[in-house]
Amino acid sequence: MRVRTLTVNSRAEVVRKIIREVLTLFHIEIVGTAGAADYAQLSVVNRERWAQPPVVTTEVLLFHIDGTSETHSYTSAGCADEQVRAAVHRAIKRNFYQFVREHFQMPHAPWGILHGVRPTKIVHRWMRGGMTAAAVVQRLQDDYFCSLEKAALITEVAVRQQPLLARTDARTVSVYVGIPFCITRCLYCSFPANILPGEEKLRGFMCVLARDIAAAAADIAALGLTVQNIYVGGGTPTSLPNDFFAEMLEMVYNAFYGSSIVEFTVEAGRPDSMSAEKISCMKKYRVTRVSVNPQSMQERTLRRIGRRHTPAEVVQMLRDLRAAYDVHINMDVILGLPGETAEDVASSMAQVTALAPDDITLHALAIKRGSQLRRMMEETHVALPSGEETMRMSAAATDAVRCAGYRPYYLYRQGYMSGDLENVGYARPGAESMYNVQIMEEQQTIIGIGGAATTKVIGVRGDRMRSVFNAKDLTTYLRDIDIYIEKRRALLRGEYEEEPRC
Repeated sequence: MRVRTLTVNSRAEVVRKIIREVLTLFHIEIVGTAGAADYAQLSVVNRERWAQPPVVTTEVLLFHIDGTSETHSYTSAGCADEQVRAAVHRAIKRNFYQFVREHFQMPHAPWGILHGVRPTKIVHRWMRGGMTAAAVVQRLQDDYFCSLEKAALITEVAVRQQPLLARTDARTVSVYVGIPFCITRCLYCSFPANILPGEEKLRGFMCVLARDIAAAAADIAALGLTVQNIYVGGGTPTSLPNDFFAEMLEMVYNAFYGSSIVEFTVEAGRPDSMSAEKISCMKKYRVTRVSVNPQSMQERTLRRIGRRHTPAEVVQMLRDLRAAYDVHINMDVILGLPGETAEDVASSMAQVTALAPDDITLHALAIKRGSQLRRMMEETHVALPSGEETMRMSAAATDAVRCAGYRPYYLYRQGYMSGDLENVGYARPGAESMYNVQIMEEQQTIIGIGGAATTKVIGVRGDRMRSVFNAKDLTTYLRDIDIYIEKRRALLRGEYEEEPRC
């Protein structure tokens, strides 16, 4: 569906963003005055009555190519437990969604108008207010047009998260250490990772990382904070050479490990980055969870997306880890990879579940602007599975994990996701990752160290989250490390340092 021009009677960017989200959801393009189009113009006029709860009437004027026009009107009200501004925005989106669906005869989107990375947060808020799980599912359908399947999914996830979230307090934190290097760059990747450099540049990074770790450890000690989880991510941390990897892990262990640690996770990712020495090192420094991320168990797919390993090497990596010591293993699979079918995903899932990892995350491919895949799609028209095929993939993968006894415990969404899907982590009962829940639900401070890391603070002075960011560009991070250390320190002190008594 193509429309030449769009007008919205608001200068507020958030209102214009809401309208664009609905257009994108239903694949309606605004092509400009010179483009071939099905309609000449869409004009959206919102009239708000700011009260508690507020009421919004949205009139949509649709101009045809032949000069005729038609007007459609929809009215929605907010809810008494919503902030007024948020209620107005939801009502605008609800009205415009109804217009697009009804006028253009579009099927309901699985997530309806529920947009954003962390949809479970709204469920937690309602449950804290006393709402039952059944009432939450119904309200998601009524207020957000969520399908029963998606409403039930995020409610199930939120219920399973509650005992994990209860195991923290305002002065308990997690630590994230970012190692921004990979052996190769995968076709779909848009993360700020660098191809592993030579020894001289690596040594420079390690020196800066040591300062970053020491500063964070000093702040944690000075402010009396308790570290619950350590997560070493990237990039691919195991892409570091053996001696650099051991040095990094020893620094992290000495700085943060203690009796309060619930989880110590390392993203190992791919077999071509692993070695017996690294496995021994992880055992020595008490790493409790290791991520083994095949993405697919189809060898032709692995070659296509730029991976240098085979499915057999994934199996061997997992076996080597288990032979070395008792460790939780996470595995990731991506749905919607180029050239794959639902049958390929079913085959991959059969192989993955046969390995009996503790945790399996199903990712829907998100084609980001910075990825090589996005550029290839634009330049060479790389074929991706259709939205319908990706949904078939999701059904096959979900059936596989549920039949194998895994249950969903964390969920997040991204823009540009195949099939309007979501990323869902499934785990065996009792094997859920505490860090995954904390980073997704944003109810605990995460202290970020290393390249491209983010510090998110939710502390003792309220529930509003504040953030500071290390540079995504490696050169800038190395050059300006003192600036990033001081920004993080100021943020932590501002939240946790006791005010002087008179």
